[in-house]
Amino acid sequence: MQEAAVSTSATSPSTPSTPPLGTPPLGPVGVWLIGARGSVATTAVAGCAAMTAGLHAPTGMVTETAPFMDRGLPTLSSLVFGGHDTTSCPLPKRAEELAAGGVLPHGLPSAVHAELAAADAEIRPGGPQPGDTRTDEQLIDAFAADIRDFVRRRGLARAVVVNVASTEPLPADDAERLPASSLYAAAALRADCPYVNFTPSTGLHHPRLADAARTSGLPYAGRDGKTGQTLLRSVLGPMFAQRALAVRAWSGTNLLGGGDGAALADPAAAAAKNAGKERVLADTLGSAPEGEVHIDDVPSLGDWKTAWDHIAFDGFLGTRMVLQTTWQGCDSALAAPLILDLARLTSRAHERGLSGPLPALAFYFKDPDADAPAALGEQYAALMDFAAQLGETGGALGDPGDLGDRGVPRDRGVSVEATGRVSGCADRGPADGSPSGEAS
Repeated sequence: MQEAAVSTSATSPSTPSTPPLGTPPLGPVGVWLIGARGSVATTAVAGCAAMTAGLHAPTGMVTETAPFMDRGLPTLSSLVFGGHDTTSCPLPKRAEELAAGGVLPHGLPSAVHAELAAADAEIRPGGPQPGDTRTDEQLIDAFAADIRDFVRRRGLARAVVVNVASTEPLPADDAERLPASSLYAAAALRADCPYVNFTPSTGLHHPRLADAARTSGLPYAGRDGKTGQTLLRSVLGPMFAQRALAVRAWSGTNLLGGGDGAALADPAAAAAKNAGKERVLADTLGSAPEGEVHIDDVPSLGDWKTAWDHIAFDGFLGTRMVLQTTWQGCDSALAAPLILDLARLTSRAHERGLSGPLPALAFYFKDPDADAPAALGEQYAALMDFAAQLGETGGALGDPGDLGDRGVPRDRGVSVEATGRVSGCADRGPADGSPSGEAS
């Protein structure tokens, strides 16, 4: 069995001068996307360029709202993208396809062509691909080298690795090889980069990476971005509980197109996806109601999705009632601003010396870190507390008393060390051996 031992001291850390708290970092910040030529990644890159140029408002970006002003987050104009992918379709061409499908505004691909081309130039081949004979350790080394090279060439202050590749099946307990998502996660640690898993794939959650993650001195967050059906469930579940209404059954159906629909046609991949959708109900209602979530691949939908929920509940004197919801949305347009939010927040957390899981970012995920709240309102409150802490002056974030009860609890093993590392990852640009990345 191959061991994916991750060394977190592969490079010698340097100690930069520390800018005043509440100010953006000195130098550009990388965003290294796993699934860099997928719909979500392309939309994030194009959207960041459009907002930087003043062509579009930052709709959907929580970090562009008032509570996040003057918190020291990297500016959108400072973000530099790159990444890994197993496909070869250039980002400008992919953006044109998305515009033709109504995902991107007409004319935007040509308006931000230079930024898309620059990001595409920083995308490196992913893997493992069919016929690749490299060991897990060799693949991790190669991926980490790509990231380090990018950080060095682009003069980045730091960078964040974000997994937006297509969902992969959960690995078998006796599998000798690490899944692709875990190879990339291990490479992020080895390259001294914070890591965000926006997919339900294993990533850093693999048992063989637990020690490396814990001792890396890096912040990380995940998993499985919350953009539609589960977002609604995290609001409605607490509503039923708070109003003392007894939920008898909660069933749902997802109709998906594009790469995500194709990937989730695999029952094993769908099972990984549904686990988070069902967990939020158990966490907010106190127990899991009857019912399941079904995912259907509908290629003609393209990047659009429809999520339908049927909720049977009892009211006063046992009166039986039903609530039905329908969510129709564009997956990439829902996910892309969250990717930019998470990259900025995780970069700032790293700059402040925070390490370990970031449960205060549970607001963004279906399956957040252990002990994080499941209700969206509580998650938002924790995020607000976290934002305030990121911009405060004083000791390093994570000192006793720094974070309130809704932030990062002191008993979660979140250690804070002022490492002074200059770490990084990418430019504007998936490669996981699965179809080019789309996360929902």
